[in-house]
Amino acid sequence: MKVLKTVNEIKQLRPNLPPPLGFVPTMGYLHEGHLALVRQARAENSSVVVSIFVNPTQFGPHEDFDSYPRDPKRDLALLEKEGVGIVFMPSADEIYPPNFNNWVEVGEIAERLEGASRPGHFRGVATVVARLFNIVQPDRAYFGRKDAQQLIVIRKMVADLNMNLEVVAVPTVREGDGLAMSSRNTYLNPEERKAALVLYQALTLAQKLFSGGEKDAQAIRRQMTELIQKEPLAHIDYISIADAETLDELDVVRPPALVSLAVKIGKTRLIDNVVVG
Repeated sequence: MKVLKTVNEIKQLRPNLPPPLGFVPTMGYLHEGHLALVRQARAENSSVVVSIFVNPTQFGPHEDFDSYPRDPKRDLALLEKEGVGIVFMPSADEIYPPNFNNWVEVGEIAERLEGASRPGHFRGVATVVARLFNIVQPDRAYFGRKDAQQLIVIRKMVADLNMNLEVVAVPTVREGDGLAMSSRNTYLNPEERKAALVLYQALTLAQKLFSGGEKDAQAIRRQMTELIQKEPLAHIDYISIADAETLDELDVVRPPALVSLAVKIGKTRLIDNVVVG
């Protein structure tokens, strides 16, 4: 396995990689959700590159950039076990060199939900992903559905800028009890870990209500809210029932609809979603 740390190293190697090339961008501290992306990329491509880069520009001033979990040695061991041939681990200065001043603004779709709660977040996400796409030049790039809005934002960026690659969505990977896998789950103590199940329980309730004939989005949101509020450690940031492509909030649920939520469990902010219909 080759571990590359500079843009020049990637550019020199890229012409020698057999096509198609699959790319899995990550922020490290890998779990089964990341490894599902890697496995699908390996199954569908002749070459695979995985990047590990904790992107400072997608974190707000009071967010967890400094404390975000990192374990590069463990990450590399996991990727080697999965048969990954190339890992790109750049420094911040390599991605954002001195005098860097070009940013990708995706527009209204990036200003809702996560964008409203975390101003500037998707500006950082879109910019770093565009940078990585230009550096690695993949044929396919793999993203998890757990970060549903991020997936929508990246697909829009790729379409609007006529980037010559396919964005592949991989289903959310969950723990046995339903909790969506996330690097931030490591922040949870045992009591908080148990409380965090309320996210999946609320999403499951939304699916059940819709399957039972409930189409009033406000009624579904209300019942989801009541369920979450029964958990003392949970504090709702938002609950959304929106069009799965535009993220326009719905009054009447028409499929496919994205039901998504952000909830703080103690000090840890978690997100999750399901598509109904």
